Amino acid sequence: MIEIKHLRTLQALKNNGSLSAAAIQLHQTQSAISHQCNQLEKKIGFKLFIRKSNPIIFTIKGKILLQLSEEILPKIQKAIQSCTDSHYMRIRLAIECHSCIQWLTPALKVFQKKCPKIEIDFYSDMNFNPQTFLQQGKLDIVLTSEVLPRSNLFYMPIFDFEVRLVLSPDHPLVLKENNITPQDLASEILMTYPVQRDRLDIWKYFLQPSGIMPIFKNVNNTLLLIQMVSAKMGIAALPHWVVENFERQGLIITKRIGNGIWGRLYAAIRNGEQKELVIQNFVHSIRLHVSTHLQFIRSVLKKNIFIKKC
Repeated sequence: MIEIKHLRTLQALKNNGSLSAAAIQLHQTQSAISHQCNQLEKKIGFKLFIRKSNPIIFTIKGKILLQLSEEILPKIQKAIQSCTDSHYMRIRLAIECHSCIQWLTPALKVFQKKCPKIEIDFYSDMNFNPQTFLQQGKLDIVLTSEVLPRSNLFYMPIFDFEVRLVLSPDHPLVLKENNITPQDLASEILMTYPVQRDRLDIWKYFLQPSGIMPIFKNVNNTLLLIQMVSAKMGIAALPHWVVENFERQGLIITKRIGNGIWGRLYAAIRNGEQKELVIQNFVHSIRLHVSTHLQFIRSVLKKNIFIKKC
């Protein structure tokens, strides 16, 4: 019955003392303000102010509504400000890319220099599905390379990466000149993170289509996995940027898988929140960091600028 515009009109009448002056403040005509007041009085059944008084004199009941406007309008303004002011926000972040922590920590420092009042709660657990938590509103951003169809999530690209075969320097496949084929891996022990097999690019795009089933072995962390590969306890398939430091040390050697397997890392968010200032600043800052600090990736950064300070 009583709308926000009515409360604002009452405030304008009080502050300016006349219909004409209130109309100027509200960017309306005097007749429009008069009509609005008449309609409201008909709805509520009593007069708001004495006509032709100068300055306007409110009735007793009009003063009650005027007091209501003085209480409600500041609360509405404060609520709107809280929704738009990133100083009161925090980001609940999770990763499905288990090696991302290598570059994510310094990237977060870059972001927090621009947005120092934004808190970041970080979640990392191989035993839960963070995209489901994102859909339920328990997380705000998930770094992932898996796009779920019909999920009502929006995927903002971070960078592209090549998945490489990781071998011991003494492994026979190191000497192979031609491309690695699925059959080359048929009798190998393929060490992977403890995730569902359908989430492994080497399985989805390389081995499964050819009907090749190597021996799978789960390893919980990247460092242990690299050490086991280096000790000839198996092979692995990892993003090139993950292992490039170990390759430079001579601990492992990487080779292209088939004609090359490329993936993309995304920041998954709830659809409709991709234009939020904090989300845009977060994604842009980590794009900027990886484009200048990670080797063997394809950057998706289009503008080398920060959108707006939080």
